[in-house]
Amino acid sequence: MKNYKLVIFDWDGTIMDSVTKIVNCMHQAAVSCGLEPPSDEAIKNIIGLSLEHAVATLFPDNANLYPDLIAGYKHQYKHVDVTPTPLFADVELTLARLKAKGVILAVATGKSRAGLERLLTETKLGHYFSATRTSDDAQSKPSPDMLLQLVKELNIDSAEALMIGDTKIDMAMAQAAQMDRVGVTMGVHNAAHLSEFEPLATVDSYQQLSTLLLD
Repeated sequence: MKNYKLVIFDWDGTIMDSVTKIVNCMHQAAVSCGLEPPSDEAIKNIIGLSLEHAVATLFPDNANLYPDLIAGYKHQYKHVDVTPTPLFADVELTLARLKAKGVILAVATGKSRAGLERLLTETKLGHYFSATRTSDDAQSKPSPDMLLQLVKELNIDSAEALMIGDTKIDMAMAQAAQMDRVGVTMGVHNAAHLSEFEPLATVDSYQQLSTLLLD
């Protein structure tokens, strides 16, 4: 593995084990609007999209309910659902080791700006990241817009940057940005799914990721 100047992380399913909570909240948002909840698999496959795109994908025939679905999801996530969303093991250790080596770190997430800022504060990880992009700041994944904005802001060539993510959407975004990518299997998609987008590697833990990037 070459030495990258910039490593960009997805958030949900990559840094934080939040997939189950997202599925639960989308289920409840549908119920609150009188709709049949999508399958767990369908919801997992929209993780990484902006919330607006996610709702449109899951409920294509209910455009009149999109504002209520979005509001219901946000309410469930912030105020109702108590599903734990821990950091994956060794996340902070890996971030600290990368930063100590002089690697610039960033986040590219489908979360809202308010949602990401809240979690950066709660997890105390904010100081590791030099820049972040959310669904409020750029076109929704899998557009490469988030990644292209980040490399421009940080004055890093895309060839010197690496994207880390757990979904095919993350891998497709990086591929569209002509950026190297590594898949993690702790979140949504397994190695076979991620490999469709030709990542340099797939890993099953932050211990493996740390070994790959630093040892």
